[in-house]
Amino acid sequence: MPIRNAVMHFIDKKPDGSPAVLHKAQATLAPSEATDNLLFDLNDAYNAKQGKAWGFFHDESGAYPFSGWLRSFVDGKTDFVEFTRESVEHLTKLMEESNLTTGGHVLFAHYQQGMTDYLAIALLQHSDSVSVSAELEVKPSRHLDLSQLNLAARINLSEWRNNPVSKQYVSFIKGKGGRKISDYFRDFIGCQEGVDGPGETRTLLKAFSDYVEREDLPEDLAREKTHTLVEYTAAQTKLGEPVALKELSELLDEERPQNFAEFVQGADYGLSSEIPADKRTINQFRRFTGRAEGLSISFEAHLLGNKIEFDQDAGTLMIKGVPTQLVDQIKRSVKD
Repeated sequence: MPIRNAVMHFIDKKPDGSPAVLHKAQATLAPSEATDNLLFDLNDAYNAKQGKAWGFFHDESGAYPFSGWLRSFVDGKTDFVEFTRESVEHLTKLMEESNLTTGGHVLFAHYQQGMTDYLAIALLQHSDSVSVSAELEVKPSRHLDLSQLNLAARINLSEWRNNPVSKQYVSFIKGKGGRKISDYFRDFIGCQEGVDGPGETRTLLKAFSDYVEREDLPEDLAREKTHTLVEYTAAQTKLGEPVALKELSELLDEERPQNFAEFVQGADYGLSSEIPADKRTINQFRRFTGRAEGLSISFEAHLLGNKIEFDQDAGTLMIKGVPTQLVDQIKRSVKD
């Protein structure tokens, strides 16, 4: 993960309502193992966050100037330090206007992962602790606390440059404190939501369930493919990468690598070739399947306790919201 540029500014804003004081860096951070480790840990913390959104920039304007400053840097008209200084001044202004958050260290990191360029921006908080010196003395210390990462965004610069119609090259943390807490940071980036991550993930899982049903797979093979799906999507979310439909299809069926992708495209689920998978939705997905004496039952785990109730003592399942097609078949059978 080569770091091309990294800058750390500091916004000193206390919760007592006093004006924020901005301390701007004069130069990029010197290359070091500590900087590499910080970016590595930041990416891990960011990828693990649930409740992220994906989107794209608003048109550049006075209200949303960030994309213009970024474009100037990407085009080589502005250096990285100047780009971040303009940006952090704007962030400080929005922070003052919102009066909903304290300050912190603002990290801008331009780095490469594989063949892709990224820009990560994060407002980092610190925690007080103690350390032991070489002389065995206990001393107070402060460290950046990534467990408090609530305001951060990541921009896929390669996607932004090369795919102007994309609506998912920016991702950002929505935040736990409600929309107002994160709205000013989203407005600072100047982006709007373009892809419903949880909704896209649910559609992908629905397509997979339909695919398994159409293929009429044996129970053990259906379970194996479900495991492959969950493992792959979990790995992609851990890396902060989208689920590639083509790659998933190849993993699901090595003999017919395009079978699942062609099924999805042919059935017109409306999924794009890359899907920003939602970790929470994936974690809820697992299929229960069973066959015995002409009876075949298969359902997703998240339906248990909702549409499907299990009586352990009686060994029975109660199904609510039976599919209309099945109901019609049963009614016709009873009439006959």
